[in-house]
Amino acid sequence: MSDEIENEDGNELEQDATALLNAELEKLTAENAALKEQALRYAAEVENIKRRAEREGNDARAYGIQKFATSLLNVADVLQRALGSVPADIADPAFKNFVAGIDMTEKELAGAFEKNGVKKINPLKGEKFDPNLHQAVMEQPSAEVEGGGVIMVMQAGYELFGRVIRPAMVAVAAKSAAPVKNGYDSGAAEGEHKVDTQAE
Repeated sequence: MSDEIENEDGNELEQDATALLNAELEKLTAENAALKEQALRYAAEVENIKRRAEREGNDARAYGIQKFATSLLNVADVLQRALGSVPADIADPAFKNFVAGIDMTEKELAGAFEKNGVKKINPLKGEKFDPNLHQAVMEQPSAEVEGGGVIMVMQAGYELFGRVIRPAMVAVAAKSAAPVKNGYDSGAAEGEHKVDTQAE
């Protein structure tokens, strides 16, 4: 009889030990899963930081010349204005050489801009006004250009690798519902002169 009691006690102890081991195993398995998840999260975070740092480094390299390029835009404008004011027929050979030198300088500057990712924004007459690339300086009626189109470029714009560093300053054709005569809306009441100044 004492053998039976000892066997029962031994079975109970074995079951208790197994239950304790199973509970401990479950606890360790859950802890292991949590640590794995945490390690994966840290790895993903490190990868994100690495990508962000790489992207910021690329941006810094690409756009690092933006301030320098922006300061040279006025030089490009002055050279273009100088070439635009040259008379058609020049008799003096020294003056002809001087103009040729200015032209070569302007072309070299444009080439340097091109090599470094600086692209000119110079919309054609009639091109649709784009507020992302253009800045409307004025709006006026036009018989030649549809409303909302560019009439003329007052100052060329520039972009650096797709990022606008200076928008093109343009005059835009006015949008009007009625035919326009002498810059006034013919549908307006007498004594009332309206000009549509809204651009899209």
